[in-house]
Amino acid sequence: MRNLHFFITFLAASLLAACASPDRRPEAASASVEPVRPIAPLSTPEAPVADMQHQQLKQLQRLAPDADPGVLALALQARACAVRSGSADAAARLAVIDYSRPSTQKRLWVFDVANDRLLFREHVTHGQGSGENVAKRFSNVEGSYQTSLGLYRTAETYMGGNGYSLRLDGLDPGFNDQARPRAIVMHGAWYANPDLIRTQGRLGRSQGCPALREGVARVVIDAMKQQQLLFAYADDAAWLQRGRSFACDGRDARQIIADARRLPGSGAGMMAAVAAP
Repeated sequence: MRNLHFFITFLAASLLAACASPDRRPEAASASVEPVRPIAPLSTPEAPVADMQHQQLKQLQRLAPDADPGVLALALQARACAVRSGSADAAARLAVIDYSRPSTQKRLWVFDVANDRLLFREHVTHGQGSGENVAKRFSNVEGSYQTSLGLYRTAETYMGGNGYSLRLDGLDPGFNDQARPRAIVMHGAWYANPDLIRTQGRLGRSQGCPALREGVARVVIDAMKQQQLLFAYADDAAWLQRGRSFACDGRDARQIIADARRLPGSGAGMMAAVAAP
C-alpha cells in the first residue's frame, strides 16, 4: 500500500509540473535536482581559446547564414564560460533562440558544435506576458508569464500536461535561475504551429516556455536532453549589462555583439532579415 501511495503522488506531481497551455497556470516542479552552480568570473581567456571561439563563430555562420552573428557570438561566449566553469561539457550541443525576432520568423537554431552540424531551425514561442508578435518584456518571476533570458542547461525529460517535456535549469542568476520552480520547460504545443501565422498574424504564446510545433518537439527534445545548453537572447539592456552567463572574462556583451557583426561575411542581407517585422 505504501508503494502504491508513493507512485500515485509521484505521477500527480509529474503531470502538474509543466509550463501549461495559455489557459492554465503552471505549477512548481517537485523533482529533486543537482544544484545549479552560477557561472563564476574567470581570468581572461588565453589566445587559443579566443581563436577557437572565432573558428566556432565562422562555423555557425556557415551553418546558419540567416542568424545574427552577434547573437551567435554571445551564445558561444556563454557556452565557453559554462565549459570553463565545469557547468557543461565541451561537447555540449547549443540551441540559440533570438527573441529580438518576431514569432513569425524561425528564431531557434540547434547546433551540434562539436560535429559541425545544424540539427534544427524552427519557430518557437514566447510568453504571453512578454508581448504579442515580438517579445519585449522579460522576467524571472513566477506568475509573470514572461520569457526569461540567458543560458540554460537542459535536464531530464518527463510526461506532463503538455506531453513529452524537457526541464531547463537557468544559469543566469537573477534572470533565469527560477526556471525550474516556474516550470519553464521545452514542450510541444498546438499554438506553436506556424500555420497560425496565416490566420492570426503570429504564433500563439505560452506562459513563458519555449514551446515548439508538436510535429518536431519530441525529436528536438531528444537531441537537447541531458546536459546540453540553450541560450535565449533579446536586446534587453538590463540583461546585457548584468547577465553573468557570458561575463566570465569581463568582456562587454554589446562589444562582443558589435565585433561579431563587423566580421567578414556579416553582410547587410543578414541584418535586414534581423530587422524585418
